[in-house]
Amino acid sequence: MVKEKEPRSINWKALLVAIVFAVLLSAFLGYSYFRKLFLPNVPSKLAQDFLYVPSGTVYKGLLDTLTRQGFIANRSDFEWVAQKMSFDKRPVRSGRFKIHPNWTNRQLINHLRIGKQEPVKVILTDERLPEDIAKKAARYIEPSAEDLVKFMTSDDSLKEFNLTKETVTTIFIPNTYQLYWNTTPRSFIKRMIKERDKFWAKNNRLAKAKALGLTPEEVYTLASIVEKESNYNPEKPKIASVYLNRLKKGMKLQADPTCVFASKDFGARRVTNYHLNFESPYNTYLYEGLPPGPISMASIASIDAVLNADDTDYIFFCAQPNTTGRHAFAKTLSGHNVNVNKFRKYMKERRRTRAQEKPEI
Repeated sequence: MVKEKEPRSINWKALLVAIVFAVLLSAFLGYSYFRKLFLPNVPSKLAQDFLYVPSGTVYKGLLDTLTRQGFIANRSDFEWVAQKMSFDKRPVRSGRFKIHPNWTNRQLINHLRIGKQEPVKVILTDERLPEDIAKKAARYIEPSAEDLVKFMTSDDSLKEFNLTKETVTTIFIPNTYQLYWNTTPRSFIKRMIKERDKFWAKNNRLAKAKALGLTPEEVYTLASIVEKESNYNPEKPKIASVYLNRLKKGMKLQADPTCVFASKDFGARRVTNYHLNFESPYNTYLYEGLPPGPISMASIASIDAVLNADDTDYIFFCAQPNTTGRHAFAKTLSGHNVNVNKFRKYMKERRRTRAQEKPEI
């Protein structure tokens, strides 16, 4: 006769330990899941508000930037959520992104995946050369000054916009513009053209240019000369009238700022024979008509001064014998010579006075 085995007794202690372990593990895993998805991973205090993601950045590079710049507190948590949301498999969007404190991983990833950028303000005022414009713009947008200059001085790049390296400056109307940080050189030029067209469509400017027998580019070029002749806006329409009268008469403009531009001697305190005889199509003492393009950016005041020039018979002007920066105008050469002699006498007396006031050493 076979004796029946007695049933094993349950090890309640071991079972309890297992249950507790399972509960704790579930709680841990549940909390870990909850933390990764629903608790903040962006710190409450950020060293900077904006994340800059250069063009061509890959996921690993983005992850390194987020970690290095302190935009995420827990890298592994971000990676886990990124994998679950397939963010690590998607192309990374470049740009400038506003990051908010206390965002969860999901909020941060959704923001970067959508690619909603915060624009930058590009301020363009009185830059002289395309190189200067490029350097100024490069302070605000991703392309380097070198890349912008290369595009802005390449006729091959500009021909689709009917521009040349001589006329490209005419598209820049001084203002503050909102652009995306990752704007390309081509997109930058395209946006400036759009703003130029909006500018010329206002205040009957195109019709006024046509009435003068000038294209908008020619108006801008003349305005750039007026810009360098005077900082006093009320006087600019009269200065513009002098140059318009000279153009009508077929006279050389003989504008001193064009000689300075031609020689690139921008630190010159006065115009000398070196400047007046410098060989260049920009030198209006040597060549009739307008130079091939602007000699600087022109302010809106100078552009409108050309379009709304005073109706005068003046064909000469020179600095007044004072320090106001204003000018004396003349209709004839003899009248101009009188004004020039007055100014020279004033400057001679001024130098003598300064020499007398100079203390002995």
